[in-house]
Amino acid sequence: MLESLLDPLFLFFLVGFIGGVLRSELKLPEAIYHLLSTYLLLSIGLKGGVQLAKASPGEVALPALAALGLGVVMAIAVFLLFAKIGRVARADAAAFAAHYGSTSAVTFAAVLAMLARDNTPHEGFLSVLLVIMEIPAILIAIFLHRWGAQSQGASYGTVIHEVMLNRSVFLLLAGMLIGLAAGPGRFEPFEVLFVTAFKPILAFFVLEMGLLAAQRIPDLRKSGVFVAGAAMIVPLVGGAMGGWAGILAGLSPGGATVLATLTASASYIAAPAAVRVAIPEANTGLCVAAALGVTFPFNLALGIPLYGWWANWLAARG
Repeated sequence: MLESLLDPLFLFFLVGFIGGVLRSELKLPEAIYHLLSTYLLLSIGLKGGVQLAKASPGEVALPALAALGLGVVMAIAVFLLFAKIGRVARADAAAFAAHYGSTSAVTFAAVLAMLARDNTPHEGFLSVLLVIMEIPAILIAIFLHRWGAQSQGASYGTVIHEVMLNRSVFLLLAGMLIGLAAGPGRFEPFEVLFVTAFKPILAFFVLEMGLLAAQRIPDLRKSGVFVAGAAMIVPLVGGAMGGWAGILAGLSPGGATVLATLTASASYIAAPAAVRVAIPEANTGLCVAAALGVTFPFNLALGIPLYGWWANWLAARG
């Protein structure tokens, strides 16, 4: 656990967060932020596509089905949690379901960096699971909101278009297709940029995430204890489910750790864009505040090591 707290990625996040709380002038230029996010999403997609080119369909099928099922189950469970126990409005419950049923590409990058630091082997096609989990939960959450309720949101066709052409999803898919088409041999000259330099460049992006998280503190203060508590409990439950499903699907402990982390993460890029179009009456800002201000740092500091321990414990028990 101490290793995670002393990991440069978490320390970069902490510097950004403290800078934001103290209202320092620390800020990445917007153009740099967009360049970094483009690099990270393309890099994740490229590496996944290259590894997918080497994998057999049988290796990918069960983990892909597990990822799809986890996304659907998380969306339904989070909706019921917020609607029935939290007593929040139906639109807000659906918005939380979309955010917590979907995934975070930056958290995915962080768990890969942790596995690399610890020399933990894992399957190379795991970014395919990231893409699979990015979209269905959003659609399920919108369906749950509209089932038995009136909504002025856009049609499902418009929502699907928004989700599929959302910048993060589009870049992940594009990178994956490029990597799949190029294969390992043609990708080799690009490894210095997209593999070796990945973690140092990720650190700059995580610094910006710390600044953004600090800006969301006022939203969390207004929301009460329930939202902040749920933003930590939901990841723990999701991580437990994801690790168990990963081992059952035949993933290595490292691969199961990644699937657990994906299930425990929350989207703050693709989901907000889709929810604003489909459920305009929802409080999207509060969802982003919970996902970015609580869940992301919780996973970065404590969650990912716990999911790794859980996956290894399950694998050891056979």
